[in-house]
Amino acid sequence: MNDMASVSGQAAAVTADRIPVDAYISRDYARIEKERLWPKVWQVACRAEEIPNAGDFYTYDIADESISVVRQKDGSIAAYFNVCPHRGRRLTEGCGRMGKFHCKYHGWQWSLDGKPTEIVDRHDWGNALPDEDVTLQRVKVGQWGGWVFINMDPDSESLEDFLGEAKTILDPFEIEHMRYAWRKRIVMPCNWKTAQEAFMEGYHVQTTHRQLLAYQDDYTYSKAYGKHAMFGYAPTALFGLPSPRISDQSGDIRKGFYEFNKEIWDTLQATTTQEMLAAGRRLMELPEGVDPFTMYGAFAQFHAEESAKSGRPFPAVTGEQLMKAGTDWNIFPNLVFLQQATNVLFYRARPYGDDPDKCIFEVNVLERYAPGTEPKVEVEDGGDGSNGKWRDLNWGLILDQDFQNMEEVQKGMKSQAFKVARTNPVQEVEISNFHRVYHQYVGKVD
Repeated sequence: MNDMASVSGQAAAVTADRIPVDAYISRDYARIEKERLWPKVWQVACRAEEIPNAGDFYTYDIADESISVVRQKDGSIAAYFNVCPHRGRRLTEGCGRMGKFHCKYHGWQWSLDGKPTEIVDRHDWGNALPDEDVTLQRVKVGQWGGWVFINMDPDSESLEDFLGEAKTILDPFEIEHMRYAWRKRIVMPCNWKTAQEAFMEGYHVQTTHRQLLAYQDDYTYSKAYGKHAMFGYAPTALFGLPSPRISDQSGDIRKGFYEFNKEIWDTLQATTTQEMLAAGRRLMELPEGVDPFTMYGAFAQFHAEESAKSGRPFPAVTGEQLMKAGTDWNIFPNLVFLQQATNVLFYRARPYGDDPDKCIFEVNVLERYAPGTEPKVEVEDGGDGSNGKWRDLNWGLILDQDFQNMEEVQKGMKSQAFKVARTNPVQEVEISNFHRVYHQYVGKVD
């Protein structure tokens, strides 16, 4: 079977309610991703604010590749394969600032634009070492939402075309103006797809996060936009009243809406802010029995006012734009985020070597800040989270609940009784769409 037939066959095996299990557990898939996925797709390397000044660099590692992302003297951002063309040593690690690329093996050097400036004993090669042979090889770079994307395929589509309609829908949130509030990273005992999919649907809330049913109608819808997809809550879903699964939805919606935000803050410290809590407390200024949608409109106004008091800019995002954007997005392949007007919770999952049962998993929160008040945030690294060691970091109740699922799902998918995942065709389109696109890239692995 040729490659194109393999791709078509495996992509066809993915439907709205059926996903083959092999891609989660097979070492062959982990191997083939390195050939057909990661070198061919736009992916987030870092945030632009992580490299604000000329010479600032960030090293992005994905599978066997390493990419050096660096701020140029003219303020632009460039990226290069992180490898010395002499003997293959990597040139950068981690992040920092440099005046030039420097190989610590034999001392070769390059300017920030990748051109060779020092080749020790170059005369030994005579005329056999032209500059173009030892210039650092560039990688395509794009920026959106404050994220720096890279693509190793010189013939790839543009980042704008890759993002498609998702960019139009999400641009009003002005994510590029947000900055880190906290960051955590760990090696999780599950496949990178298992990890990120725990955050690509709201269908699990009714069981995994059952405490939240006291405050929200948890039923969701999910929709694909090309390579990317989202889920959200219906316009008629009521936040602030109990879920219909457990109650007749009676109660004081003003108090319930505030308590929902307070619960999220206390157990996640993400997707809400102190200004949102202050806005929630002001809902008691409204009359008891207020129409829910009047209350939501008032909350949006109070939120903007509280943000103004704190000097935090508020985007000109409309109610219609908020509703269309929904709650959660997967920007294919491995960027997942929940967006609000003044904050974003985002996740990134990457392979851990060739082991399909582990991944590098990052959880990050962005917020809008008054100019000059952005905190300096370091990554809390939890190391190897196997055998429950992920609990060594304080994740909060909600993430603890999610992480327990991730670990056990990876184990369960190896059962001979489990051949396909039966995704919900209404609420889990974000996941089935991911696999549809994923298999278009990797095809069938024999």
